[in-house]
Amino acid sequence: MPDVLEAVKNVLQSLMDDEPKSPLHVGEVMSFWSFLSEMAEEQVHSEAGINSTTDPELKQAFHASVKMFKSQIERLTEFMRLEGVPLPPLSESKPISDPNMVPLGVKLTDDELANSIGIKIYLGISFCATAIIESIRTDVSLLWIEFLQEYMTFGVTIKALMKKRGWLKVPPFYYPPGAPSK
Repeated sequence: MPDVLEAVKNVLQSLMDDEPKSPLHVGEVMSFWSFLSEMAEEQVHSEAGINSTTDPELKQAFHASVKMFKSQIERLTEFMRLEGVPLPPLSESKPISDPNMVPLGVKLTDDELANSIGIKIYLGISFCATAIIESIRTDVSLLWIEFLQEYMTFGVTIKALMKKRGWLKVPPFYYPPGAPSK
């Protein structure tokens, strides 16, 4: 199946090849700065998740999220440096530890860990979509589109795992008045 976002990216890239770049506006800079700060924190939280779960599939999902966050941090850091944007202070990675050594009063359940990563993905999607709308420069929009596509792809994976394990939080079903009863 063709990747629609990749096709859109290629079209936009071809349109912008000769486009002179204006300076970033303050909204673009603030979005980059905020996103970079948040992704560094999410990477650390995902590393803590790796150190807290014994579930192999959830651990694998956390490893995938760390990989995604690190990649986004690297790409965004490079972009910001090239644009002369100062970088925010970032948290350091967590060392690997034994999940069985985490005290029970501190340790989150797999359900809580899975839902926390689900929330991170939701927030990342919302942030990227907002940043796309606020961006003026095409190259900036393309970077946000890449991040958005990564979040959406990862979100589908984590949601499938959460459904499989019964961890997905589902609000009550709504049956409008007058609807046929089941």
